[in-house]
Amino acid sequence: MSLDFWERQTARAMELAGDADGTKELLVFYVRLLRAQTEVYQFCLSSRWQLSGELSADLPVLRPAFATILRAAEVAGPERLVEQARTLKNATPDEIDQLLLSYWSEPSDVEFFAKAFLQPYGQYLAPEITDFVPAAGSGWRCPFCGGKPQLSILQYKKTGGESGNRDLMCAKCVTFWPFRRAVCANCSEEEPAKLSRYQTPAFSHVRVEACDTCKHYLKNIDWTRLPRAEAMVDEVAAAPLDLWAIEHGYTKIELNLVGL
Repeated sequence: MSLDFWERQTARAMELAGDADGTKELLVFYVRLLRAQTEVYQFCLSSRWQLSGELSADLPVLRPAFATILRAAEVAGPERLVEQARTLKNATPDEIDQLLLSYWSEPSDVEFFAKAFLQPYGQYLAPEITDFVPAAGSGWRCPFCGGKPQLSILQYKKTGGESGNRDLMCAKCVTFWPFRRAVCANCSEEEPAKLSRYQTPAFSHVRVEACDTCKHYLKNIDWTRLPRAEAMVDEVAAAPLDLWAIEHGYTKIELNLVGL
């Protein structure tokens, strides 16, 4: 991955925000956040010779970039995040470090600021994972950092392929890794009768993938239908699908950065 990845996310969010109706406010905020994350990734690139890959050692280098995420939340975020951003602006360096280290060791999808800040750092560190083969009954956690899947994608990896290949995207380091198609990404259930899918014409390239065994779900972005989709952004734009899943008793494996 590269800086181009983050620039594509921002461009796609701006495009969808211009056409959105019920999700416009979410996408406008997400544009601001993606710009901040792009700056964090740029900061990692410019500091590459100072970064060790060990977060505790890298925090003195990374810490100045944290203000970028705070500004994005304070300017465009919902009231809850605005208040938290203002509180964190007055936090001590040790308090900020503890917040980031705690998230890195035990990620939580309700820790917005740590997740938003460390996604670009994690992606900067992560290698491209193309040949991962999970053992039976496993593989639903990121092979690089152990994070949960944020979403899945479907894409053609071989020219002329008749069916797409499925990857999961890590919520912690934004890394993609191969995963079997008809398997729950939370508990590895593979009985077809226990796996549900839901999509609507409004989001023909996005669908809910739900499991009736563990009652969890995530969304799949189908690049075979819409190659120009950007997974993280289109997942946010398809927020109405999350409402369907919640109404039917499913819990998302990992909330996205806008809280859905």
